[in-house]
Amino acid sequence: MNIKANTRTLKMVAVCAAAFLAQAAHAVTDAEMDDAFFPYKKGLPTYPGLKAGMVINKSNVDQFKDIISPAHFKLIKEGWMEIPVAETFDMPLPKSFIEATKQNADKVKLGTTIEGYVAGRPFPQQPSASDPRAGEKLAWNFKYGLNWGDGAIIYPFYWRYINASTGAIERTIKFEFHFLNFMHRTSNPPIPNITPNPSQLYRGTYVKVMEPLDLKNTQLLIQAYEDDLKRSDAYLYLGFQRRVRRLATGQTTDSFLGSDLMIEDFEGYNGRVSDYKWKFIETKNALMPYYKHNDLKKFHPDFKEPDGYKFVGFTGKGNCTPDITWQLRKVHVVEGRPVDAGHPISKRLIYLDAQIMTPSMSTIYDRKGEIWKSFQIGKAHPDFHLPINKGSGIPLDDSGSVIDVQSNHCTAITFRGEIDPAKNPATIFQVQNLRGGD
Repeated sequence: MNIKANTRTLKMVAVCAAAFLAQAAHAVTDAEMDDAFFPYKKGLPTYPGLKAGMVINKSNVDQFKDIISPAHFKLIKEGWMEIPVAETFDMPLPKSFIEATKQNADKVKLGTTIEGYVAGRPFPQQPSASDPRAGEKLAWNFKYGLNWGDGAIIYPFYWRYINASTGAIERTIKFEFHFLNFMHRTSNPPIPNITPNPSQLYRGTYVKVMEPLDLKNTQLLIQAYEDDLKRSDAYLYLGFQRRVRRLATGQTTDSFLGSDLMIEDFEGYNGRVSDYKWKFIETKNALMPYYKHNDLKKFHPDFKEPDGYKFVGFTGKGNCTPDITWQLRKVHVVEGRPVDAGHPISKRLIYLDAQIMTPSMSTIYDRKGEIWKSFQIGKAHPDFHLPINKGSGIPLDDSGSVIDVQSNHCTAITFRGEIDPAKNPATIFQVQNLRGGD
Protein backbone atom coordinates (compact mmCIF):
# COMPACT_ATOMS: atom_id res chain seq x y z
CA MET A 1 0.00 0.00 0.00
CA ASN A 2 1.31 3.45 -0.92
CA ILE A 3 0.41 5.36 2.24
CA LYS A 4 1.83 8.70 1.00
CA ALA A 5 -0.13 8.53 -2.26
CA ASN A 6 -3.34 7.67 -0.42
CA THR A 7 -2.77 10.52 2.01
CA ARG A 8 -2.30 12.99 -0.88
CA THR A 9 -5.47 11.68 -2.53
CA LEU A 10 -7.47 12.08 0.66
CA LYS A 11 -6.20 15.63 1.09
CA MET A 12 -7.17 16.49 -2.47
CA VAL A 13 -10.64 15.02 -1.94
CA ALA A 14 -11.02 17.00 1.28
CA VAL A 15 -9.99 20.25 -0.43
CA CYS A 16 -12.37 19.66 -3.35
CA ALA A 17 -15.19 18.78 -0.97
CA ALA A 18 -14.59 21.92 1.06
CA ALA A 19 -14.61 24.05 -2.09
CA PHE A 20 -17.83 22.42 -3.24
CA LEU A 21 -19.53 22.86 0.11
CA ALA A 22 -18.52 26.52 0.19
CA GLN A 23 -20.61 27.22 -2.92
CA ALA A 24 -23.21 24.45 -2.63
CA ALA A 25 -26.84 25.24 -1.98
CA HIS A 26 -28.52 24.49 1.31
CA ALA A 27 -32.05 24.69 2.63
CA VAL A 28 -32.90 28.15 3.91
CA THR A 29 -33.93 28.28 7.56
CA ASP A 30 -36.77 30.27 9.10
CA ALA A 31 -34.21 32.49 10.83
CA GLU A 32 -32.51 33.24 7.50
CA MET A 33 -35.87 34.07 5.92
CA ASP A 34 -36.62 36.50 8.73
CA ASP A 35 -33.22 38.17 8.35
CA ALA A 36 -33.74 38.47 4.59
CA PHE A 37 -37.34 39.67 4.35
CA PHE A 38 -38.26 40.93 7.83
CA PRO A 39 -35.11 42.71 9.06
CA TYR A 40 -37.11 44.96 11.43
CA LYS A 41 -39.02 42.17 13.13
CA LYS A 42 -37.02 42.65 16.32
CA GLY A 43 -36.94 46.44 16.17
CA LEU A 44 -36.16 49.41 13.98
CA PRO A 45 -32.56 50.49 13.30
CA THR A 46 -30.99 53.33 15.29
CA TYR A 47 -27.92 55.53 15.09
CA PRO A 48 -26.52 57.83 17.81
CA GLY A 49 -28.03 61.30 17.57
CA LEU A 50 -30.34 60.48 14.66
CA LYS A 51 -34.03 61.27 15.17
CA ALA A 52 -37.08 61.45 12.93
CA GLY A 53 -37.93 65.05 12.10
CA MET A 54 -34.35 66.30 12.05
CA VAL A 55 -32.57 67.59 8.94
CA ILE A 56 -29.02 66.61 8.04
CA ASN A 57 -27.15 69.47 6.40
CA LYS A 58 -23.62 70.75 6.04
CA SER A 59 -23.56 71.92 9.67
CA ASN A 60 -24.09 68.45 11.17
CA VAL A 61 -23.31 65.96 8.39
CA ASP A 62 -19.91 65.01 9.86
CA GLN A 63 -21.76 63.37 12.74
CA PHE A 64 -23.58 61.08 10.31
CA LYS A 65 -20.89 60.39 7.72
CA ASP A 66 -20.96 56.63 8.33
CA ILE A 67 -24.64 56.30 7.37
CA ILE A 68 -24.45 58.28 4.12
CA SER A 69 -22.89 57.25 0.80
CA PRO A 70 -19.58 58.97 -0.08
CA ALA A 71 -21.16 60.94 -2.95
CA HIS A 72 -24.10 62.13 -0.88
CA PHE A 73 -21.82 63.07 2.00
CA LYS A 74 -19.86 65.22 -0.46
CA LEU A 75 -23.05 66.81 -1.80
CA ILE A 76 -24.35 67.67 1.67
CA LYS A 77 -20.96 68.95 2.83
CA GLU A 78 -20.77 71.27 -0.18
CA GLY A 79 -24.32 72.55 0.26
CA TRP A 80 -25.96 70.80 -2.67
CA MET A 81 -28.65 69.11 -0.62
CA GLU A 82 -30.09 68.31 2.79
CA ILE A 83 -31.67 65.10 4.11
CA PRO A 84 -34.94 65.32 6.08
CA VAL A 85 -35.14 62.23 8.31
CA ALA A 86 -38.37 60.27 8.85
CA GLU A 87 -39.30 57.10 10.75
CA THR A 88 -38.26 53.78 9.25
CA PHE A 89 -41.12 51.64 7.99
CA ASP A 90 -41.32 47.97 7.11
CA MET A 91 -42.00 47.14 3.43
CA PRO A 92 -42.61 43.40 3.06
CA LEU A 93 -42.32 41.95 -0.43
CA PRO A 94 -45.15 39.87 -1.97
CA LYS A 95 -45.86 36.57 -0.23
CA SER A 96 -45.50 34.76 -3.55
CA PHE A 97 -41.91 35.99 -3.94
CA ILE A 98 -41.01 35.09 -0.36
CA GLU A 99 -42.56 31.64 -0.73
CA ALA A 100 -40.71 31.07 -4.03
CA THR A 101 -37.47 31.92 -2.21
CA LYS A 102 -38.15 29.41 0.54
CA GLN A 103 -39.06 26.66 -1.90
CA ASN A 104 -36.16 27.14 -4.31
CA ALA A 105 -33.13 28.57 -2.48
CA ASP A 106 -31.75 25.10 -1.77
CA LYS A 107 -31.41 24.53 -5.52
CA VAL A 108 -29.18 27.55 -6.20
CA LYS A 109 -25.37 27.59 -6.29
CA LEU A 110 -22.55 29.36 -8.08
CA GLY A 111 -20.33 27.79 -10.69
CA THR A 112 -19.00 29.76 -13.63
CA THR A 113 -22.34 31.55 -13.34
CA ILE A 114 -25.52 30.91 -11.33
CA GLU A 115 -26.91 27.38 -11.40
CA GLY A 116 -30.25 25.91 -10.39
CA TYR A 117 -32.13 29.18 -10.03
CA VAL A 118 -35.93 28.88 -10.29
CA ALA A 119 -37.61 31.90 -8.68
CA GLY A 120 -37.47 34.20 -5.65
CA ARG A 121 -34.27 35.57 -4.09
CA PRO A 122 -31.37 33.33 -5.15
CA PHE A 123 -29.24 33.80 -2.02
CA PRO A 124 -31.38 34.85 0.97
CA GLN A 125 -28.64 34.09 3.51
CA GLN A 126 -26.86 37.09 4.99
CA PRO A 127 -23.59 37.92 3.20
CA SER A 128 -20.39 36.98 4.99
CA ALA A 129 -16.98 38.63 4.76
CA SER A 130 -15.44 35.15 4.77
CA ASP A 131 -17.27 34.24 1.56
CA PRO A 132 -15.17 35.37 -1.46
CA ARG A 133 -18.29 35.35 -3.66
CA ALA A 134 -20.59 37.24 -1.27
CA GLY A 135 -20.54 40.36 -3.47
CA GLU A 136 -21.43 38.31 -6.54
CA LYS A 137 -24.35 36.71 -4.69
CA LEU A 138 -25.68 40.15 -3.79
CA ALA A 139 -25.45 41.15 -7.46
CA TRP A 140 -27.54 38.09 -8.38
CA ASN A 141 -30.05 39.00 -5.69
CA PHE A 142 -30.48 42.39 -7.30
CA LYS A 143 -30.72 41.00 -10.83
CA TYR A 144 -33.42 38.53 -9.82
CA GLY A 145 -35.10 40.93 -7.42
CA LEU A 146 -38.43 42.71 -7.65
CA ASN A 147 -37.54 46.00 -9.29
CA TRP A 148 -40.93 46.78 -10.88
CA GLY A 149 -42.08 43.23 -10.20
CA ASP A 150 -42.97 41.01 -13.15
CA GLY A 151 -43.85 44.02 -15.27
CA ALA A 152 -44.70 47.71 -15.07
CA ILE A 153 -45.05 50.96 -16.98
CA ILE A 154 -43.68 54.39 -16.16
CA TYR A 155 -45.69 57.11 -17.90
CA PRO A 156 -45.21 59.98 -17.95
CA PHE A 157 -41.52 59.76 -17.13
CA TYR A 158 -39.75 63.13 -17.17
CA TRP A 159 -36.01 63.69 -17.36
CA ARG A 160 -34.79 67.26 -16.94
CA TYR A 161 -31.22 68.22 -17.78
CA ILE A 162 -30.11 70.98 -15.42
CA ASN A 163 -27.13 73.28 -15.15
CA ALA A 164 -26.71 73.02 -11.40
CA SER A 165 -24.67 76.21 -11.17
CA THR A 166 -27.50 78.35 -12.55
CA GLY A 167 -30.56 76.14 -12.14
CA ALA A 168 -31.30 76.53 -15.84
CA ILE A 169 -33.25 73.64 -17.34
CA GLU A 170 -31.51 72.82 -20.60
CA ARG A 171 -33.96 70.22 -21.84
CA THR A 172 -36.98 68.22 -20.69
CA ILE A 173 -37.68 64.80 -22.20
CA LYS A 174 -40.96 62.99 -21.70
CA PHE A 175 -40.67 59.20 -21.91
CA GLU A 176 -42.74 56.06 -21.72
CA PHE A 177 -40.84 53.14 -20.11
CA HIS A 178 -41.91 49.48 -19.91
CA PHE A 179 -40.34 46.54 -18.07
CA LEU A 180 -41.21 42.87 -18.40
CA ASN A 181 -39.81 39.69 -16.87
CA PHE A 182 -40.12 36.80 -19.31
CA MET A 183 -38.85 34.24 -16.79
CA HIS A 184 -38.90 33.53 -13.04
CA ARG A 185 -42.21 35.30 -12.56
CA THR A 186 -43.96 35.02 -9.20
CA SER A 187 -46.87 37.51 -9.16
CA ASN A 188 -48.58 37.95 -12.52
CA PRO A 189 -49.71 35.13 -14.84
CA PRO A 190 -48.26 33.40 -16.68
CA ILE A 191 -46.15 31.92 -13.88
CA PRO A 192 -43.26 31.10 -13.93
CA ASN A 193 -42.44 31.93 -17.58
CA ILE A 194 -43.91 33.61 -20.64
CA THR A 195 -43.99 31.21 -23.58
CA PRO A 196 -43.04 30.86 -26.31
CA ASN A 197 -39.63 32.36 -25.60
CA PRO A 198 -37.29 30.75 -28.14
CA SER A 199 -34.47 33.26 -27.51
CA GLN A 200 -34.55 32.57 -23.76
CA LEU A 201 -34.93 36.23 -22.82
CA TYR A 202 -34.97 36.96 -19.12
CA ARG A 203 -36.07 40.62 -19.16
CA GLY A 204 -37.08 43.30 -21.60
CA THR A 205 -36.92 47.10 -21.34
CA TYR A 206 -38.74 49.27 -23.87
CA VAL A 207 -38.40 53.06 -23.99
CA LYS A 208 -40.22 55.57 -26.19
CA VAL A 209 -39.72 59.34 -26.34
CA MET A 210 -42.97 61.31 -26.46
CA GLU A 211 -41.50 64.85 -26.33
CA PRO A 212 -39.74 67.07 -27.49
CA LEU A 213 -40.49 67.08 -31.19
CA ASP A 214 -36.90 66.59 -32.39
CA LEU A 215 -36.63 63.33 -30.42
CA LYS A 216 -40.26 62.21 -30.67
CA ASN A 217 -40.66 58.48 -31.33
CA THR A 218 -37.03 57.68 -30.59
CA GLN A 219 -37.22 54.16 -29.14
CA LEU A 220 -34.87 51.89 -27.24
CA LEU A 221 -35.26 48.15 -26.76
CA ILE A 222 -33.03 46.12 -24.43
CA GLN A 223 -33.31 42.34 -24.45
CA ALA A 224 -31.47 40.71 -21.56
CA TYR A 225 -30.87 36.99 -21.87
CA GLU A 226 -31.25 34.31 -19.22
CA ASP A 227 -27.65 33.28 -19.94
CA ASP A 228 -25.64 35.96 -18.12
CA LEU A 229 -22.58 35.18 -20.24
CA LYS A 230 -24.50 36.25 -23.35
CA ARG A 231 -24.48 39.98 -23.99
CA SER A 232 -27.81 41.79 -24.00
CA ASP A 233 -29.10 43.03 -27.33
CA ALA A 234 -29.91 46.74 -27.53
CA TYR A 235 -31.68 48.41 -30.46
CA LEU A 236 -32.30 52.09 -31.10
CA TYR A 237 -34.98 53.44 -33.42
CA LEU A 238 -34.47 57.04 -34.51
CA GLY A 239 -37.78 58.52 -35.59
CA PHE A 240 -36.29 61.11 -37.91
CA GLN A 241 -34.29 58.41 -39.73
CA ARG A 242 -37.09 55.83 -39.57
CA ARG A 243 -34.71 52.95 -39.12
CA VAL A 244 -33.57 50.54 -36.41
CA ARG A 245 -29.91 50.13 -35.57
CA ARG A 246 -28.29 47.73 -33.19
CA LEU A 247 -26.18 49.38 -30.52
CA ALA A 248 -22.58 48.34 -30.18
CA THR A 249 -21.53 47.09 -26.75
CA GLY A 250 -19.62 50.27 -25.93
CA GLN A 251 -22.62 52.50 -26.57
CA THR A 252 -24.35 51.26 -23.43
CA THR A 253 -21.72 53.21 -21.48
CA ASP A 254 -22.19 56.43 -23.48
CA SER A 255 -24.41 59.27 -22.31
CA PHE A 256 -28.01 58.35 -23.21
CA LEU A 257 -29.64 61.14 -25.23
CA GLY A 258 -27.31 63.71 -23.69
CA SER A 259 -28.27 62.95 -20.09
CA ASP A 260 -26.05 62.20 -17.10
CA LEU A 261 -27.06 58.53 -17.37
CA MET A 262 -25.71 55.77 -19.52
CA ILE A 263 -27.87 52.77 -20.39
CA GLU A 264 -25.83 50.74 -17.91
CA ASP A 265 -27.05 53.08 -15.15
CA PHE A 266 -30.74 52.28 -15.65
CA GLU A 267 -32.39 51.00 -12.45
CA GLY A 268 -29.13 51.51 -10.54
CA TYR A 269 -27.25 48.97 -12.64
CA ASN A 270 -28.39 47.51 -15.93
CA GLY A 271 -25.49 45.31 -16.99
CA ARG A 272 -24.66 41.65 -16.65
CA VAL A 273 -23.41 40.28 -13.37
CA SER A 274 -20.42 38.94 -15.30
CA ASP A 275 -19.48 42.43 -16.54
CA TYR A 276 -18.18 43.36 -13.09
CA LYS A 277 -16.07 41.96 -10.30
CA TRP A 278 -18.16 42.21 -7.15
CA LYS A 279 -16.92 42.64 -3.59
CA PHE A 280 -19.04 42.64 -0.44
CA ILE A 281 -17.90 45.52 1.79
CA GLU A 282 -20.17 45.43 4.84
CA THR A 283 -23.69 45.27 6.23
CA LYS A 284 -24.77 48.32 8.21
CA ASN A 285 -27.54 50.83 8.78
CA ALA A 286 -27.64 53.76 6.35
CA LEU A 287 -29.99 56.53 5.31
CA MET A 288 -31.97 55.61 2.20
CA PRO A 289 -34.50 57.63 0.13
CA TYR A 290 -37.63 55.68 1.13
CA TYR A 291 -40.98 57.36 1.78
CA LYS A 292 -44.77 57.32 1.40
CA HIS A 293 -45.61 59.31 -1.74
CA ASN A 294 -49.09 60.40 -0.64
CA ASP A 295 -47.73 61.73 2.66
CA LEU A 296 -45.18 64.10 1.09
CA LYS A 297 -45.72 67.79 1.77
CA LYS A 298 -44.42 69.26 -1.49
CA PHE A 299 -44.95 68.25 -5.09
CA HIS A 300 -43.75 69.44 -8.48
CA PRO A 301 -45.60 72.59 -9.58
CA ASP A 302 -45.24 72.06 -13.35
CA PHE A 303 -46.19 68.43 -13.95
CA LYS A 304 -49.89 67.65 -13.52
CA GLU A 305 -52.07 64.67 -14.39
CA PRO A 306 -55.82 64.64 -15.16
CA ASP A 307 -56.51 62.20 -12.32
CA GLY A 308 -54.83 64.47 -9.80
CA TYR A 309 -51.61 62.46 -9.43
CA LYS A 310 -48.85 64.69 -8.13
CA PHE A 311 -45.18 64.28 -9.02
CA VAL A 312 -42.37 64.59 -6.49
CA GLY A 313 -40.90 68.08 -6.28
CA PHE A 314 -37.21 68.98 -6.32
CA THR A 315 -35.02 71.15 -4.16
CA GLY A 316 -31.37 71.93 -3.33
CA LYS A 317 -28.71 73.32 -5.61
CA GLY A 318 -30.14 73.74 -9.11
CA ASN A 319 -33.29 71.89 -7.95
CA CYS A 320 -31.33 68.69 -8.60
CA THR A 321 -32.47 66.57 -5.64
CA PRO A 322 -35.93 65.13 -4.94
CA ASP A 323 -37.80 66.89 -2.12
CA ILE A 324 -38.45 63.74 -0.10
CA THR A 325 -37.78 62.20 3.31
CA TRP A 326 -35.11 59.58 4.03
CA GLN A 327 -35.03 56.82 6.63
CA LEU A 328 -32.46 54.64 8.34
CA ARG A 329 -32.47 51.14 6.84
CA LYS A 330 -30.38 47.99 6.89
CA VAL A 331 -28.17 47.88 3.79
CA HIS A 332 -25.51 45.71 2.20
CA VAL A 333 -22.68 47.76 0.71
CA VAL A 334 -21.16 46.18 -2.39
CA GLU A 335 -18.42 47.36 -4.72
CA GLY A 336 -18.49 46.61 -8.43
CA ARG A 337 -15.46 47.06 -10.69
CA PRO A 338 -15.84 46.69 -14.49
CA VAL A 339 -14.01 43.78 -16.07
CA ASP A 340 -13.45 45.84 -19.23
CA ALA A 341 -10.30 47.96 -18.76
CA GLY A 342 -11.71 50.51 -21.23
CA HIS A 343 -14.84 51.17 -19.21
CA PRO A 344 -15.44 54.88 -18.41
CA ILE A 345 -15.75 54.25 -14.66
CA SER A 346 -13.40 52.56 -12.21
CA LYS A 347 -16.06 51.32 -9.79
CA ARG A 348 -19.54 51.64 -8.36
CA LEU A 349 -20.21 51.65 -4.63
CA ILE A 350 -23.78 50.42 -4.31
CA TYR A 351 -25.99 50.49 -1.23
CA LEU A 352 -28.42 47.58 -1.57
CA ASP A 353 -31.43 47.75 0.70
CA ALA A 354 -31.35 44.49 2.64
CA GLN A 355 -35.12 44.00 2.61
CA ILE A 356 -35.88 45.12 -0.96
CA MET A 357 -32.48 44.33 -2.55
CA THR A 358 -32.44 47.37 -4.84
CA PRO A 359 -29.66 49.98 -5.17
CA SER A 360 -31.36 53.21 -4.12
CA MET A 361 -28.05 54.95 -3.45
CA SER A 362 -24.79 54.69 -5.37
CA THR A 363 -21.47 56.49 -5.78
CA ILE A 364 -19.85 56.26 -9.21
CA TYR A 365 -16.08 56.84 -9.53
CA ASP A 366 -14.19 57.99 -12.61
CA ARG A 367 -11.19 56.17 -14.04
CA LYS A 368 -8.87 58.09 -11.72
CA GLY A 369 -10.77 56.77 -8.72
CA GLU A 370 -12.38 60.13 -7.87
CA ILE A 371 -16.08 60.64 -7.15
CA TRP A 372 -17.81 61.42 -10.43
CA LYS A 373 -21.55 60.97 -9.96
CA SER A 374 -24.12 60.33 -7.29
CA PHE A 375 -27.12 58.19 -8.13
CA GLN A 376 -30.29 57.92 -6.08
CA ILE A 377 -33.68 56.34 -6.69
CA GLY A 378 -36.44 57.23 -4.25
CA LYS A 379 -38.56 54.24 -3.28
CA ALA A 380 -42.24 54.75 -2.47
CA HIS A 381 -44.43 52.36 -0.47
CA PRO A 382 -47.02 50.92 -2.91
CA ASP A 383 -49.90 51.26 -0.43
CA PHE A 384 -49.47 55.05 -0.33
CA HIS A 385 -49.44 55.70 -4.05
CA LEU A 386 -51.78 55.18 -7.02
CA PRO A 387 -54.74 52.87 -6.31
CA ILE A 388 -53.54 50.32 -8.88
CA ASN A 389 -50.29 49.82 -6.93
CA LYS A 390 -51.94 49.27 -3.55
CA GLY A 391 -51.50 45.75 -2.25
CA SER A 392 -48.96 44.81 -4.94
CA GLY A 393 -46.09 44.57 -2.47
CA ILE A 394 -43.78 46.08 -5.12
CA PRO A 395 -41.68 49.04 -3.88
CA LEU A 396 -41.96 51.77 -6.51
CA ASP A 397 -39.26 53.87 -8.14
CA ASP A 398 -40.81 57.28 -7.59
CA SER A 399 -38.09 59.92 -7.89
CA GLY A 400 -34.48 60.04 -8.93
CA SER A 401 -31.42 62.11 -9.53
CA VAL A 402 -28.03 61.65 -11.15
CA ILE A 403 -25.64 64.43 -10.20
CA ASP A 404 -22.31 64.92 -11.95
CA VAL A 405 -20.34 66.57 -9.16
CA GLN A 406 -17.39 67.29 -11.45
CA SER A 407 -19.30 69.28 -14.07
CA ASN A 408 -22.00 70.80 -11.83
CA HIS A 409 -24.75 69.16 -13.85
CA CYS A 410 -27.65 66.87 -13.08
CA THR A 411 -30.49 64.87 -14.56
CA ALA A 412 -33.61 65.16 -12.38
CA ILE A 413 -35.95 62.19 -12.83
CA THR A 414 -39.70 62.24 -12.19
CA PHE A 415 -41.84 59.07 -12.20
CA ARG A 416 -45.42 57.94 -12.44
CA GLY A 417 -45.19 54.17 -12.15
CA GLU A 418 -47.95 51.57 -12.40
CA ILE A 419 -47.81 47.84 -11.70
CA ASP A 420 -50.18 46.98 -14.53
CA PRO A 421 -49.61 43.75 -16.54
CA ALA A 422 -52.22 44.79 -19.11
CA LYS A 423 -49.99 47.66 -20.26
CA ASN A 424 -46.96 45.41 -20.79
CA PRO A 425 -47.74 42.85 -23.52
CA ALA A 426 -44.75 40.78 -24.60
CA THR A 427 -45.18 42.01 -28.19
CA ILE A 428 -43.78 45.46 -27.40
CA PHE A 429 -40.43 43.93 -26.44
CA GLN A 430 -39.71 42.71 -29.97
CA VAL A 431 -37.65 44.47 -32.65
CA GLN A 432 -40.63 44.44 -35.03
CA ASN A 433 -42.49 46.73 -32.62
CA LEU A 434 -39.87 49.46 -33.08
CA ARG A 435 -40.54 49.69 -36.79
CA GLY A 436 -44.26 49.90 -36.23
CA GLY A 437 -44.14 52.40 -33.40
CA ASP A 438 -44.67 55.60 -35.43
